[in-house]
Parts: sequence; C-alpha cells; structure tokens
Amino acid sequence: MKYTVNDHGYYGKFGGAFIPEMLHPNVEELRISYLSIIESPQFKKDFDYLLKNYVGRPTPLFLAERLSEKYKAKIYLKREDLCHTGAHKINNTIGQILLAKKLGKKKIIAETGAGQHGVATATVCALMGMECIVYMGQLDMERQRPNVERMRILGTKVVAATSGNMTLKDATNEAMRHWINNPTDTHYIIGSVVGPHPYPDMVARFQSVISDEIKTQLTAQEGNPFPDYVIACVGGGSNAAGAYYHFLDDEHVKLIGVEAAGKGVDTGESAATTALGKVGILHGSKSLLMQTEDGQVIEPYSISAGLDYPGIGPLHSHLFDTGRVQFISATDDEAMNAGIELSRLEGIIPAIESAHAVAVLGKLSLDEDDVVIVNLSGRGDKDLETYIRWGKY
Repeated sequence: MKYTVNDHGYYGKFGGAFIPEMLHPNVEELRISYLSIIESPQFKKDFDYLLKNYVGRPTPLFLAERLSEKYKAKIYLKREDLCHTGAHKINNTIGQILLAKKLGKKKIIAETGAGQHGVATATVCALMGMECIVYMGQLDMERQRPNVERMRILGTKVVAATSGNMTLKDATNEAMRHWINNPTDTHYIIGSVVGPHPYPDMVARFQSVISDEIKTQLTAQEGNPFPDYVIACVGGGSNAAGAYYHFLDDEHVKLIGVEAAGKGVDTGESAATTALGKVGILHGSKSLLMQTEDGQVIEPYSISAGLDYPGIGPLHSHLFDTGRVQFISATDDEAMNAGIELSRLEGIIPAIESAHAVAVLGKLSLDEDDVVIVNLSGRGDKDLETYIRWGKY
C-alpha cells in the first residue's frame, strides 16, 4: 500500500518521531513491539471479544432514506454514534489499554478535546482497573461539561490545560509533559492519528474496524463492497482514518475529508488545516500545521470541540498531498444546520463534529445511483448545550 506507513515511520514526507530524549525509550518500546502484540492471536481474540460484547460492534450501516431523497443519492450512515460511550473513540482505547497491559504499564494518561476520547479512555481504565489522568483544555471543559463529569464518575482525574486557547492542542502539550516526567510506568493513549510513530499507524489500525465492517455490510445491502464516496470529518483524523483504511488503494472510491472552516476559512477563526497550513512539526510528528511565517502555531477555532486542532495527522497530510483525499471545509453555521437537518429527517442528533461531514452532501455533484457513506462518528448528547446556545432551530 502506498498510503501505509514505511519502516521509518513516514507517510511520504510526513510522520516520524520528533521527541525529547526522555521519551525515546517509551516510544521505541512501542515501535519495536506494537505490531507483534496486536497481530498475535490472543490479542486479536481479546480485542474482537471486547469490540463485540462491550463496545457493541458491528455498528449498523443505515440507509438514510429521507436524506437520500433530498440529496438524490443513496446515502448510508455508518453509526459509530451507537458505540458504547457514544463515539468511535472507544475502538482505539480498547486496543491501546490491551497493549498497555501487555507492556506492563500501570498508569494511563490521555488528552481530549470534545471529551469523547477522554470518556473512552476513562471507560477502559475503569474496565481494566488502571489509574487514569486526562488533560483537557479549560475552554473545552466548560463547553463539554457532561463529558467532564462522566470521566470523573468513572474514576478519572481531569486536569485543566490553561495555556494557549485552552483547547485540544494545549491539552496535548500538557499530556506530553506529564509523559516526559513519568516515562516508565505510564502509557499515553493518544486519541487520534497524530503524535510520534508508531501512534498514527497504531490508531489507524485500531479504527480500521470501521471500514472493514462497511465493506461487509455494503456487500450484504448493495452486493458490492465498494461505495462511490466515503465522507468523514477530520480534526486530527482518527474516524476518517478508520473509515478510509480499507479503501485507500481502491482509487475508484472517492474519499472526502471535511474540516472545520469555523467562521470562514479567511476570517482568522478557522481550523481548516489543508487550506491554511504548511509543513511543520507538532506533538512529535511532521505534518500540515496552521502556523505563522516564523513557525508559531496559529490557534484554531471551531464551534466543535473535537475539530479545533491546528493540524492534521501525517497520514491525512500525505493523503492531501497525493490528492487521494479531497478536503472540503464546512463553516459553523453549515455544520449546525446539517446537524438539525439530520435530526429532523432521520431522528438522529449527531455530534457537531459528525455534522460537518453531513454538511458537504450539498457541495458534491452526486448521481442518483451513487452510494455514499457518511461516517457518523459520534452522537450529539454531549453537544446539546452548544445546539441550544446556537439556537437557530
């Protein structure tokens, strides 16, 4: 596969492991051992058991008939919102907690933006009886209060990141600092396809269950495993990586990534990395980043707490660079309107992140016989306050 990571941890010119010396033993331990562990029969058995009996997989592939009628195409929703904890994030945390136990780690740290990865991490730590600390931007803690309380109920310590604009980037910075100071007994469960190698590849592999199921389900429903389009929102990009994974080499399948345009790509309040970013290094890997001329990270903005990251992971940077994925952006209002539309047409209130993916249906030139998969990465329970404050419904 020309879209998979190479032996040096790169996707094309993106990737690598740009890390402090203190973290080198941890990251090297992961790099050396992750493939042999996750490909072992016992790991696969344990992983598959928990995905089925704890997470609730396979998640449905739902033909959204009223949405299809409006946009004049066959639109299927991959219902990751029906996973235990309410989003796709649990797929990865199940995999990483099993890996951490195999490596003999005793403590877990994580970062979170929208709170879904934090909740998923807190959930698996409770399941496995492991101590957990989650770093979350103070702004995100305020706008995602229910998820903060869910983590606390699950026994996790939630630590506020108060630097920068107090969102996902800053939470990741704090988690990295903690890991540097506690390198031997702690595993860092990174929530997206970002960070130093092998994290982007490892997270993509755990999330690839999404596209694996899509192929099986689509064969059953359409007699063909290949859709015409796969659409997913992209912040760091884990749900998109999972939805694309088994279609990357099938060039006839059009892959669409949807970023957060915020108040508009050119307003200075946006998180549309492919439109605004250039090559740089952040959180341990080389990727596309929103940055100033002298390389300072530009603070991103989105109404969605899960898409306001100033970059995209190295896999998505490579997919953009090669043209394999077409990146489109959706504004706050476009996403919120799409969220309300899906709620009214199909009785499904999506996470605002996922609503960005729905928002581009009207921007594509679809034919009536096109089969379109929209990865519905999470449910909207956590975003009710944001919907209410937006108020245009």
